[in-house]
Amino acid sequence: MTRNGQEYLEALQDGRTVWLGRERVDDVTTHPAFAQAARSFARLYDLTNDPEHRDDLTVSSPSGRTLRAYDVPKSYDDLVAKREAHRVWAADSFGFLGRSPDYMAAGAAGFLARPQVFTTDTYDGADNVRALHQRWSRDSIFPAFTITNPASDRSKTLGEQEVPDLFLSVDQERDDGIVVSGSKMIGTAAVFADEIMVGTIEPLGPDDQDFAFSFALSPSTPGVSLISRMSYEAQAASGKDYPLSSRFDENDALLVCESVFVPWERVLTYRNVESTFGMWWQTPAYTYMAHQASTRFWTKMEFLAGVAVLVTRANGSAENPAVRSEVGRLLGYVQMAKSMVLASEAALDAQPEDGGAVRPDAAITYAQRILAGEIYPKFVHQIKMFSGGSLTQVPASWHDLHDATVGPLLKTYARSVTQDTEDRVALMKLAWDAVGSEFASRHAHYEQFYQGAPHVYLTQMAFAGGADECADLAGRALSEAAGIDSPKT
Repeated sequence: MTRNGQEYLEALQDGRTVWLGRERVDDVTTHPAFAQAARSFARLYDLTNDPEHRDDLTVSSPSGRTLRAYDVPKSYDDLVAKREAHRVWAADSFGFLGRSPDYMAAGAAGFLARPQVFTTDTYDGADNVRALHQRWSRDSIFPAFTITNPASDRSKTLGEQEVPDLFLSVDQERDDGIVVSGSKMIGTAAVFADEIMVGTIEPLGPDDQDFAFSFALSPSTPGVSLISRMSYEAQAASGKDYPLSSRFDENDALLVCESVFVPWERVLTYRNVESTFGMWWQTPAYTYMAHQASTRFWTKMEFLAGVAVLVTRANGSAENPAVRSEVGRLLGYVQMAKSMVLASEAALDAQPEDGGAVRPDAAITYAQRILAGEIYPKFVHQIKMFSGGSLTQVPASWHDLHDATVGPLLKTYARSVTQDTEDRVALMKLAWDAVGSEFASRHAHYEQFYQGAPHVYLTQMAFAGGADECADLAGRALSEAAGIDSPKT
C-alpha cells in the first residue's frame, strides 16, 4: 500500500517555516488558511488505497505499490494508463489543484528516463537522479518545485543584474555539500509538499554558472522560509459560500534560503548551464508534466462547461438558440482539450537516448499551451454572460437563508421561477467562486501563465511546430505552379 492521507498530514508537521503576512504558521494542517487544502491533498492519497482506484493510481514495484505518476512509460498503453491516473486525481478537485503530487512526480520519471543529461565534465548527478526517483516513489513523496527566478531586468543575464543577491546562489562549497542563499518563485503548493525541487527552467546565459544548479530540498531544512501569498481559503466565509476556494486553494509561495545547507547527494546539476536547463527540456520531464497538466485542464474544462449547462437550465435559457450555440461552443472546446491529450499520446515520440521510454508528442504538447491560454478566458466570460445579474445578487452568506428575520425574505424574493432559493443560491455561489471570486481570478491568470508566458511558448512553437515542413508543402505548390502551361486559347 502507498501511504494514506493521515500519514501525509502527519509528515507535514515537521516544523517548516511558513509565513502568512507577519504570522508564522506553526502547522499548515490545522491553520485556517491551509487546513482544508491540506486535507484535499490528503484525500488524493486516500484514493490510492481505495479498491476502486488502486489499480489506476498505483503500480507494483520492487519496493511495493508506488504512485503510477512515477512510472516511466515504455509504450502507448503506459501513456494512457498514466493519463487515466491523472484524470482520477484531477476529477477529485474538478481540476483546481494544478500542482497535485503527480505533477512533479511525472517530471521525476522524465529525469530517470534520461539520466545521462545530468552527467557533465564538472559534475555527475546521474546517480543522484536515480536515488531521488527511488526515494520519492518508494515513499509516495509529494514534490513541488520553485524553478523561476525573481523579477529581473530581462535584457541582462543574472550575473549582470544590479541586485544579483536576489537570486539563489552558492555561498560556500564544502566537502559534504553546498550552502545557498537567495530566493526562487513560484512555489505553487510548496507549503504542502514533502520536498521541493529547486532549479531553473529559464534559459541561462553562458556566464551564469554561479546560478546554474538544481537540488531537492525539504521545507523543514534550517534556513528555509516559505512566504505565502494571501490565502483565499482563509477568506472563505464557509464551504457553502465558497465551495471551491475553501478546499482547493493550493497556494503559491516565495522560497527564501538563508545559508541553507544542501548535501551533495541532493544536488542534481551543478555550475553547468546546459544540464541545468536541459534537465527539463532534453529529458522527457517537461512533456510528462505537461501531460498531467493537459489532462487536468481537460477535466477542468468539463467542470466549467457543466457549470454553464446548469446555469442555463436553471434560468430557463437552455433552449434559446443563441444560448444553445454558445453552450455548444464550450462543449466543442472541451473536445478540443481532450483531443490534444489523446493526440499527443497517439503521436508519441520514442527517442533512442530515452532508454526505451516514450514521451507525448512535443509539438502537440506545446500547442496545448496555446489552446489553454486562449480558451480559459472564454469559459469565464461565457459563464458570466449566462448568469447575468444573478451572479452578483446573491445573499452575503448561505447562513442568511436560515436567519429568523432575513431568511423568510430571502426565501420569498431570492428564488427564481425555476428554482427554490437554496438551490439557486448554491448554484450561483459555485459559479461565482469558479469565475468571479479572487480565487477565480488567480486561476484565470494561472491557466494563462503556469506553463510559461505566451511570448515564450508562442516563440517556442514557431521552432517546434513544423515550420519547415509547412513551408516545404507550400513551396511544392509554387514549384508545380511554375511548371504548369498556360491554358490554350
